[in-house]
Amino acid sequence: MSIDAGAIYDGWHGDGARTFYVGSAQPQIGELIDTTRLAMMAGIAAALPGANLGEISGAIEDVAKPGDYGIVRQFVGHGIGTEMHQEPQVPNYRTGARGMKLAPGICLAIEPMLTLGRGDVAVKPDGWTVVTLDGSLAAHFEHTIAVTDNGPEILTTI
Repeated sequence: MSIDAGAIYDGWHGDGARTFYVGSAQPQIGELIDTTRLAMMAGIAAALPGANLGEISGAIEDVAKPGDYGIVRQFVGHGIGTEMHQEPQVPNYRTGARGMKLAPGICLAIEPMLTLGRGDVAVKPDGWTVVTLDGSLAAHFEHTIAVTDNGPEILTTI
């Protein structure tokens, strides 16, 4: 089960997501969930002042690829602030572009989505539910972060 929730406080947006399993899960499901969380944390760790967006994308892909997980490309991380979804987009895979240079004060939502199959997805008629086209299981994690002089700061901790 994945839960993706946003909040607005004093005009500022936050966005976070977690994936859980209920009861016991097959090892591959637990590994998918763990890997997706680790991919998010690798992307966050790469969000350093002076780094480029492409370094975040590459860090996420570097965690996902060894497990041969599908990477959902239709949905990506994003800038966040006075609106939920702002520029820049933050892909969870290498695009070949370096992307913008990160500076203190930039806020981003880092949110990899990995699958046990292909990364192709569709949105259900409710306009919110996302499913994989091949029926494989998926996991999704997201934190809102701020780039600071001292590195990334997670703003959506529990």
